Amino acid sequence: MSANAREDILAAAKLVAQAHGYAGLNFRDLAEQVGIKAASVYYHFPSKADLAAAVAKRYWEDSAAYLESLLKNSRGPREALRRYPETFRWALENDNRICLCSFMSAQFDDLPDVVKTEVQAFADVNIAWLKKTLLAAKVVGPREAEKRARAIYSGIVGAQLMARSRADIAIYDSVIESYCTVGLLPV
Repeated sequence: MSANAREDILAAAKLVAQAHGYAGLNFRDLAEQVGIKAASVYYHFPSKADLAAAVAKRYWEDSAAYLESLLKNSRGPREALRRYPETFRWALENDNRICLCSFMSAQFDDLPDVVKTEVQAFADVNIAWLKKTLLAAKVVGPREAEKRARAIYSGIVGAQLMARSRADIAIYDSVIESYCTVGLLPV
């Protein structure tokens, strides 16, 4: 077993959840992918809920860190907003997967509460970042920032779902371009 078995399990579970959601997480299959025994998965994650919560938490934490670096490394908040859709496009580029938390949100009624909390945190992190960045870019005022942030987040998640359902990333690009044309995303 690898010294980083926990990390290997999380990485494999992320890819499975992006393709099949919570329902697709199977300890035996994950163990086989990672090259360990199923008992070793249980050692690190006593239940499927524990595994899914850890994967979703890691996912939103990584996303939050990336969004902050995107803002810091862009020429300004407008450029960061223009580049925001890239973060969702990457999943589509990876074997037509989608955002892990978006997939799990579609299965929300079937999720254990501990997983629901982490899935909601992903949306909260994205909306908070969008709100902050919209205000910094002076795209909207304080009264409209939250509504606009929710609209952008929802629109991008929807574009990703449309593209995945057709296995056509060009659909995603086209929808994102239309969001820029109509002004949802600043240009």
